[in-house]
Amino acid sequence: MSVTLNGQLLGRTHYATRAVLERELTALGLTFAQSLLLTAVAAAHGPIPGDQAVRRLVDGLKVDLATARGVLAELVDAALVSADADRVTITERGRSVQSRAAAAGAAIGARLWTDLSVDDVAATARVLETVRQRAEAALAAH
Repeated sequence: MSVTLNGQLLGRTHYATRAVLERELTALGLTFAQSLLLTAVAAAHGPIPGDQAVRRLVDGLKVDLATARGVLAELVDAALVSADADRVTITERGRSVQSRAAAAGAAIGARLWTDLSVDDVAATARVLETVRQRAEAALAAH
């Protein structure tokens, strides 16, 4: 079977793998966007400016600022992060949920990538990173 590497294949792959992950996230009470923002706040290992947290979601998902701020508000309402004086901090509950989400993501990745050769995975990563950088440059140029 011949496969053409193009945007459609990349998109279908993204949506298929994301759907697998979203099943796990839904069981944890998270959306995909919430999980990304929660992970960004957890990775900071301490309070971070709210604008910085929101910007990570804007840049990562290519959503507008209002949408990203809404996701942050959802995390605050769910007591997964706290926000005060323009600083965002992950709560103990948030760290627990984020840890379970990360474990689910790692398990999914292990299942989906397990029998691929190290060389194939490395080549794929290099190609995808190059395409991502080019797309980011194209977005920045407009």
